[in-house]
Amino acid sequence: MGRYREDAKALAALVEADRVHRDVYCDPEVFQLEMERLWGRAWIYVGHDSQVPNPGDYFTVDIGAQPVIMVRHTDKSVRVLMNRCAHKGTKVVYDQSGNTGKTFRCPYHAWTYRTDGTLLHIPLQEGYATTVQQSGLAQVKSETYRGFVFARLAKDGLSFRDYFGDSLSSIDNLADRAPEGELEIAGGCLRYLHNCNWKMFVENLNDTMHPMIAHASSAGTAKKLWEGKPADMPRPMAIEQIAPFASDYKFFDDMGVRAYDHGHGFSGVNFSIHSSYSSLTGYEEAMQKAYGAERAKKILGTVRHNTVYYPSLTIKGAIQSIRVARPLAADSTLIESWTFRLKGAPDSLLARTVIYNRLINSPMSVVGHDDLHVYRSIQEGLAAGGNEWVNLQRNLDPAEAKGGEITHNGTSELSMRNQFRAWKELMAPA
Repeated sequence: MGRYREDAKALAALVEADRVHRDVYCDPEVFQLEMERLWGRAWIYVGHDSQVPNPGDYFTVDIGAQPVIMVRHTDKSVRVLMNRCAHKGTKVVYDQSGNTGKTFRCPYHAWTYRTDGTLLHIPLQEGYATTVQQSGLAQVKSETYRGFVFARLAKDGLSFRDYFGDSLSSIDNLADRAPEGELEIAGGCLRYLHNCNWKMFVENLNDTMHPMIAHASSAGTAKKLWEGKPADMPRPMAIEQIAPFASDYKFFDDMGVRAYDHGHGFSGVNFSIHSSYSSLTGYEEAMQKAYGAERAKKILGTVRHNTVYYPSLTIKGAIQSIRVARPLAADSTLIESWTFRLKGAPDSLLARTVIYNRLINSPMSVVGHDDLHVYRSIQEGLAAGGNEWVNLQRNLDPAEAKGGEITHNGTSELSMRNQFRAWKELMAPA
């Protein structure tokens, strides 16, 4: 029997108001329980509906350790199905994406299913019991919001709206930045492995105490390269995007951070490192034409840094990119970075997004490897003896325990504490 599986009190004791035990990051049993409980009960980002534009188009991912298919059905709706044949359990599709036509056909015994998961045909069907005719590809509860497709493995739980609440405003702002109000995935995906627990990546996104330290070698160098240049001299896009990571504590503190129930939140309540990007010819004009001057100004004036949709999705609305955490083991996480094209926006906006992702989020990033090094150091360091706890007490306010929408100074560790309150709730035995 497992140490934590059979002892709910021991599992709950891993998280306190201002600290968490190292087993939360290191213990394989805790990781397995996370895949079953937390990743099974939460609404997990699957993909964007622009990845399956035509009937029969599909995209495959894992939610926790369970393989699923996002597919465009013949009625144009987007469905999420278990990627498991009802016969022997074979994956019915193994490619990451493609078009299956009107049916999925198991490669083992040719059981055939419609794209809504219902069973269509079994070879030599008379040899099976009649009850097998009710078996199909299990449907997973899913919701599509502004093109973002989420799924929940558990049959029962919080509704989509109750789970995300007002945090959905960050997705709204991202979609509204398109003059036509719609997004589409552009290009491929940048994928790379992080040798750390998935929570380290998610927590770090709204940790504003580290950038000026961890990124001194990359962003700090970029900042020094531009020192002394005339204030009215146009900055190269790379300098414009990298240098703000080396801003001081006051800058990040003044940004502000906001937390919502169930682990969601964002930094950049007042402004962010994306706030001072230079304008792009034709974009503001297109936005004003679509929304009117006042509405366009409000949309573009909302410049959030990172929004976390706990536990899987993180978005940067102002730069039109997302990152997705796909946990593999207690000390291994696959991170995906995707870029969006804003329909009706000039191509120069997409070019800026692509450059940003290459500079910051790709395996060749000159900034991302600073974080990657620290994550690996934390994972290895937590194996050392001595202090068994990770401290999360910066700017702790006891009132946080009540939940709800909370806004705090930008260098507060509110976001991490908020995530672990959600972790504790989702990890409790059913």
